[in-house]
Amino acid sequence: MSGVMKRMGMIFRAKASKALDRAEDPRETLDYSYQKQLELLQKVRRGVADVATSRKRLELQLNQLQGQSAKLEDQGRKALALGREDLAREALSRRAALQQQVSDLEVQHQTLQGEEEKLTLAAQRLQAKVDAFRTKKETIKATYTAAQAQTRIAESFSGISEEMSDVGLAIQRAEDKTAQLQARAGAIDELLASGALDDQSGLAKDDIQAELDRLSGGTDVELELQRMKAELAGGPSAQQQAIEGGGAAAPQDRTQQSHPRFEK
Repeated sequence: MSGVMKRMGMIFRAKASKALDRAEDPRETLDYSYQKQLELLQKVRRGVADVATSRKRLELQLNQLQGQSAKLEDQGRKALALGREDLAREALSRRAALQQQVSDLEVQHQTLQGEEEKLTLAAQRLQAKVDAFRTKKETIKATYTAAQAQTRIAESFSGISEEMSDVGLAIQRAEDKTAQLQARAGAIDELLASGALDDQSGLAKDDIQAELDRLSGGTDVELELQRMKAELAGGPSAQQQAIEGGGAAAPQDRTQQSHPRFEK
């Protein structure tokens, strides 16, 4: 059971990874990374500004304490000049306390100034990296967009070439079929002309028989035309005259045959 669950988990992860690969756009990923770097740079700059503000505040406090220390020193000098040693001692005591504060603030000021310089240098380096990443990002995006366009164009041309190939095959098949039909028709004509394919029904006629039939048909028409002309004219037809003439000639032949003198 555990093996089945492992396989199901592996298949699910593989499917999810493949779906993420299809959904992922490198340009969007680069833009997101660039946005994160800008946010980090903004935080560094904000840190530099906060450190600089603290440093400036310490400088103002130092100036104020140094001013008070100078004032107390001047007051102690005047009190000592007037014979008020007690006042002079008090002024110098307060001045000493202020000096201790000034010393502590100066140490803090130096620390903040060092941190400010480090953050400023880090911000400059990060800015340079962000600028370089932005240039590289735009270059990669442009290259990716160009490659994507070339791929789509290549796929379009591939589809067109496949369609043209189908059209070419259809034309080739049509030409082959036409040539086959023409060759078949030519072969049948040659066989008919040679008499190899005679008509078994008896209806087919050769050229000589067709010519004889045409001449015979023409003679019958002429005879029929002469007979009709004779009937219209009221005389015997040429055919009847021919018959009568033939009948008269026959007895003469028989008479001639009856006389032996004609036999020599």
